[in-house]
Amino acid sequence: MGTPLVIAELRNAVPVVEPSLLACDFGRLAEEVQQLEAAGAQSFHLDIMDGHFVPNLSFGLPVVEAVRRVTTRPLDVHLMIDNPGRFLEAFRDAGADLLTVHVEVAERPDELLARIRSLGLAAGLTLNPDTPLAALEPYLSLCDLVLVMSVEPGFGGQRFRPVALEKLRRLRRRVGSDTLLSVDGGVNPETIRDCARAGADLFVVGTALLDYNPYQERLAELTALAKSTRDLEVEPW
Repeated sequence: MGTPLVIAELRNAVPVVEPSLLACDFGRLAEEVQQLEAAGAQSFHLDIMDGHFVPNLSFGLPVVEAVRRVTTRPLDVHLMIDNPGRFLEAFRDAGADLLTVHVEVAERPDELLARIRSLGLAAGLTLNPDTPLAALEPYLSLCDLVLVMSVEPGFGGQRFRPVALEKLRRLRRRVGSDTLLSVDGGVNPETIRDCARAGADLFVVGTALLDYNPYQERLAELTALAKSTRDLEVEPW
């Protein structure tokens, strides 16, 4: 399959520290997005939670639309929802560039991934810390991105779970360079180097970035840590 343009763009920018907008000040949403973009953010991560698949509610289509209006950067939309197939077109229309669905709720992951690609979007699968990698291995060739959760989804500020590192290492050995590997949860200056060493390309960062405004210095620090590790300590895939 061909590689969507957004994936090619992100691949050229690796390592990418991706701000998680769940941690932003929603009273200043437009300003936050613009400040992060000015600080060097290459893309934005938006967590959609329905209160069913995860025990929390976050935001939905109107916020994706609002973010789309104030940035041209790729929007990486992570659907933490039951029955994600109902909403693929709606999120495409709202401005998503990449849609990631959970393997735990996807009855036919291959069909979901194909539908996302048919909408002109990049398609990803994600799995929770306790979900074995075998659950998504049959579908790796259909993924533009694989997102490894290093915390239980639903709430920010959790501690990083090292089980994600072994999953990243195994995935890096399995997928080609066109497939991006992302990690989400507890990524900070103390954990980002281990994630990079394990093979991650995208690093979703919430409070460890959004709590440090102005953002440019913190974003540069995290990016430099990931880059130095990838350059100097590349594991033999």
